[in-house]
Amino acid sequence: MFKAVLDCIKNFDTIIIHRHSRPDGDAMGSQIGLKHLILENFPDKKVYMVGDEARHYSFMEDSTMDEVSDEEFSGALSILLDSATSELISDSRYTLASKTVRIDHHIYCETFTDIEIVDTSFESCCGLVTAFALDCNLRINALAAKALYTGMVTDSGRFRYDSTNPRSFKLASALLETGFDLNEIYRELYADDFKSKLTKAKFTLKIQFSPKNVAFIYTKKEELEELGIDEFYASRAMVGTMSDIKGVDIWVNFTETDNGVLCELRSSRFNINPIAVKYGGGGHKKASGASVPDYETAMAMLKDLDALQEGEA
Repeated sequence: MFKAVLDCIKNFDTIIIHRHSRPDGDAMGSQIGLKHLILENFPDKKVYMVGDEARHYSFMEDSTMDEVSDEEFSGALSILLDSATSELISDSRYTLASKTVRIDHHIYCETFTDIEIVDTSFESCCGLVTAFALDCNLRINALAAKALYTGMVTDSGRFRYDSTNPRSFKLASALLETGFDLNEIYRELYADDFKSKLTKAKFTLKIQFSPKNVAFIYTKKEELEELGIDEFYASRAMVGTMSDIKGVDIWVNFTETDNGVLCELRSSRFNINPIAVKYGGGGHKKASGASVPDYETAMAMLKDLDALQEGEA
């Protein structure tokens, strides 16, 4: 299934790589990894990365985005990574490109590129990009491997989630053979300063439970200002404070922003994706996200999660 993608890369001199906004480790890892896969095997090509800032993942080597003019898109190939819907893409100018390709592992929502490689059996987009490299006999250098491994680790929950399978470890093994330092990744990913530890403790104390034992946290905009953290960190990084609570199979993190309420949905047992889709979001069966306009809608989502817990949804 990868031949069409490889042919596109061979046929275009300029390649622009996109991913979803507010990037996580998989989005950044697949973007950086694919860039350096292409440069390693086709050094004469111009390869750019576009999108918003790397934020929490700015520690990753070559995580700074490129400044690309509209004119550069003319005659270029745009490759879109780790995005289930077009509205999630950071930098919508891919529509100006001569050819578009999508590589993604989320549950299918829509077609928005010329060539679509969507495979939900992969634990991460980075895993899918790694499979592409191996299937096409591309050389993988240490920089690309390190980025791709970082995305595999983060999107698989350190290889704990259901999406992890024997292929995941085979792909990870192929990346490790390039010789990068694992400790450099884990030091940055999981080391917290004391302020972060305090923040997580405060969020733990905010955990509430619905009538059907769905764990949830609701954070108002004023609280973010008091805590001195941004909405992305509060939403994505803090949802994990509710994981591994005995007797809790579904949990959701609500974070107020100027543009509505960010919702991060997680489950250890149930497929919560249809509920995320109902509210305009998407993702995976057990890890999805959405944005809703207000508190009342967020509480309606919580009721739907309650019903799912009871087998009514």
